[in-house]
Amino acid sequence: MFFPEGQVRVFLYGEPVNMRLSFDGLYALARHRLQQDPLSGNLFAFINRRATQIKVLYFDRTGLCVWAKRLEQGRLISDWRDVSTCEMDWTALKCLLEGITPQRVKKRYQYASLSSEIKG
Repeated sequence: MFFPEGQVRVFLYGEPVNMRLSFDGLYALARHRLQQDPLSGNLFAFINRRATQIKVLYFDRTGLCVWAKRLEQGRLISDWRDVSTCEMDWTALKCLLEGITPQRVKKRYQYASLSSEIKG
């Protein structure tokens, strides 16, 4: 699964999913619950209730593909209350698969304080 990083749209389904679902079930969730076209080339990520498994559905111009991962230790997400259906980028999906959860965003520069220091 190799994708150009800037061109991939990833949709995370924000509710637990039964991992017995395969192509047709995941296709139906993407089509009806996410209101997206699964044949568009976008990636659709689905996580189980215990957050130990993830399936990614995508269309590669010849057919639907399902990529699955099951963790031996830990969880993909810590709490379902913090998860919502959303669009993320390819980098965020890679971080999710590696178990990296961003805690906060910290700006490196604060322009307002810099300009006041220069004037003063």
